Amino acid sequence: MIEFKFKQVILVRTDLSMSKGKIAVQVGHAAVTASNEAREKFNNWWKAWIEEGQCKVALKVNSSAELFELKEKAEKIGLPTALIQDRGLTEIPPGTITCLGIGPGPSELIDEVTGKLPLL
Repeated sequence: MIEFKFKQVILVRTDLSMSKGKIAVQVGHAAVTASNEAREKFNNWWKAWIEEGQCKVALKVNSSAELFELKEKAEKIGLPTALIQDRGLTEIPPGTITCLGIGPGPSELIDEVTGKLPLL
């Protein structure tokens, strides 16, 4: 198995009952937004992640409270984050927080925050 030194994780709220298509779009928003955040503030991590193959992992969280708790934990240890808020044009109300992108960053740091969460 390949060991990635850098990765990005996307945490998706499962309590919203979003369709697969809606989840895919929200994950895309989080991946791009978090990547841009890392490129601007942690360029060395971003470059290493790009060169390594852009490892991404989608994980489940049960609520917005859990999402905010993990965001705070990630930021406390210096990881880039991107909280995604929906515009409410399709399935869910405007302003709903749907997911959180963390990283790209060092895998061992990201695992400190998300290592026990289940895959989406």
